[in-house]
Amino acid sequence: MGKREFPRIVGTEGAFHSAISGERPVAPNVRLAAARRPSRAGLAMIPRRKPRPWTAKFRDAFRGVARALRSQSSFAVHLLMAVVVVVVAVVLRVSLVGWCLLVAAIGMVLAAEIFNTAIESLARSLGPRRHPRIRDALDVASGGVLCAAATAAVIGVLVLGERAGSLLGWW
Repeated sequence: MGKREFPRIVGTEGAFHSAISGERPVAPNVRLAAARRPSRAGLAMIPRRKPRPWTAKFRDAFRGVARALRSQSSFAVHLLMAVVVVVVAVVLRVSLVGWCLLVAAIGMVLAAEIFNTAIESLARSLGPRRHPRIRDALDVASGGVLCAAATAAVIGVLVLGERAGSLLGWW
């Protein structure tokens, strides 16, 4: 097999090529020239891993969700609240737009809780000593969950409250 050639930008005098001519537009004083790949002799090569199948990726992702559910009581509470919101939305016959907002809010909270769980797991892996920056990182991650949960609560009150109010004839 011959060596594959890769384009390299080199400086020359030139002008913009016309899009009509079919040539790629290039800035003035620059043209594409064929160049050989640099020699890899002496460079440390990192062996390529075989790509993982999608089934393995999904299995690991579901394992992560299950781990968050088992190890974090707050994740279980958020999941329980999500189920309650879905049941109330079904009873109130929420509109499609309302469902989209509720599902997005639920997903946002659960994702924030999973990220928080991942950061907590990394912090625990560093050992029993507490560093102020680790404490700060954990606090910021918890603050992110709090912001997501507060936003989701406002969305839930607006969507479910509007629907309940219209069914009860309040407005």
